[in-house]
Amino acid sequence: MATTESGFPFKPVYTAADLAGWDPDTALGEPGHYPYTRGVYPTMYTGRPWTMRQYAGFGTAAESNARYRQLLAAGTTGLSVAFDLPTQMGYDSDHPLAHGEVGKVGVAIDSIDDMRLLFRDIPLDQVSTSMTINSPAAILLLMYQLVAEENGISSDQLTGTIQNDVLKEYIARGTYIYPPAASLRLITDIFAYCRAEIPNWNTISISGYHMAEAGATPVQEIAFTLADGVEYVRAALATGQEIDEFAPRLAFFFVSRTTLLEEVAKFRAARRIWARIMRNEFGAKDPKSLMLRFHTQTAGVQLTAQQPEINLVRVAVQGLAAVLGGTQSLHTNSFDEAIALPTEKAARLALRTQQVLAYETDITHTVDPFAGSYVVEALTDEIEAGVNDLMSRIEDMGGAVSAIERGFQKSEIEQSAYEVSQGIDSGERVVVGVNRFTVDSEEHYEPLRVDPAIGEQQAARLATLRAKRSTADVEAALADVSHAAQSGDNVLYPMKRALAAYATVGEVSDALRAVWGQYIPPDIF
Repeated sequence: MATTESGFPFKPVYTAADLAGWDPDTALGEPGHYPYTRGVYPTMYTGRPWTMRQYAGFGTAAESNARYRQLLAAGTTGLSVAFDLPTQMGYDSDHPLAHGEVGKVGVAIDSIDDMRLLFRDIPLDQVSTSMTINSPAAILLLMYQLVAEENGISSDQLTGTIQNDVLKEYIARGTYIYPPAASLRLITDIFAYCRAEIPNWNTISISGYHMAEAGATPVQEIAFTLADGVEYVRAALATGQEIDEFAPRLAFFFVSRTTLLEEVAKFRAARRIWARIMRNEFGAKDPKSLMLRFHTQTAGVQLTAQQPEINLVRVAVQGLAAVLGGTQSLHTNSFDEAIALPTEKAARLALRTQQVLAYETDITHTVDPFAGSYVVEALTDEIEAGVNDLMSRIEDMGGAVSAIERGFQKSEIEQSAYEVSQGIDSGERVVVGVNRFTVDSEEHYEPLRVDPAIGEQQAARLATLRAKRSTADVEAALADVSHAAQSGDNVLYPMKRALAAYATVGEVSDALRAVWGQYIPPDIF
């Protein structure tokens, strides 16, 4: 018998009997109303499409700026910034650990000079920007705010999201810097700072995407993501913040796979579970606090280097699943991403995929097209039950951080990934072009390559920056950052002053490292 990705039996035929005892008023409600199963807004895409937010960034700030302007000219409605690995880890481009990695998986940002170049000639008061950055999220957000201020744009005009989800880094991705307690402290400081200074900014994008890419099933993806969300809410409440002060700015980030029916059900179940947690456990009153708003990216892990053009079909199906599931914004992967960074043509084709869905199909003409479907409603209920069971196990361990420290989520994901790998190797799980329907030879494909000299160029820029700035001003500002980290004051205010004085990403990160230490996972010992 076929099963879903989460391991539930897939019935050949679903009937009303599969929804015995199912109450549509409780399970569904109306679109834009509790429990938000049918979507967080009453009209969803019938008023306007989702935000088409293409993820991009590579090489230097100038190169990435050119790609952003190309995407905007092609019809992108939101930017999404990819940072290189040194930036994600809080190292400058001239650090020994940055060697060979500068500009490779994203754009290299060392100082406010780079941030100015990255957004040159882009109207920050008109474009929503998402930044996939976690441990150094506060640094990049403050640079963005400073650049906006230099261009006469007030902070209340800025809209966008920082990922800022460090807990999933300990579980599935690895770009952490500080220990969990310090990371949570920094995140709650960001919540408080943005409420006062950048009120329309989404302060966190709690991510299941990376866990799914590491092998998590849909049930695990939702359960582990929402458990992290609960941990962030509790951390903010412990600082004295009120639930309805920060909860409306929480956002989420999920994957969309080719298994369309289960993915649609997954998104619907996630909204319903979060709404109930926020209302019943935390007593949230503001409807916006109950809404699970999320960004979706199509499944990079399902792309193949073999016959890469097939990925165009995969991405279209995955994007369709995200839209039918009610996403608020979407990134569609480029067909060549299993080989290298996307070429300009491939990135444009990925955007065109969204535009076809939005303007050439009829899926935007009605809200929640699958509502009442026997199979989707049954799958939604099964996923909800599975997520609740898994979240209960995490609660029994003392919450998400305690479970992380025990290696629970990581172990569960690794087991799921192993089972998928076994299925592909045995041929039980078909991957077109890989273990079935293969070809004898592949067409030559010329990938986009990053100039290896970028590391030297960035190092030269840093040398120039350090020569022209006031060393005394930087040292005094960094001392203030250290003092705030020690005293419990909000660290973002002195961090902003340090960045304005031309302190670098690495220097600000090091000031916090010196106080909070650096996380070493227990399985290294």
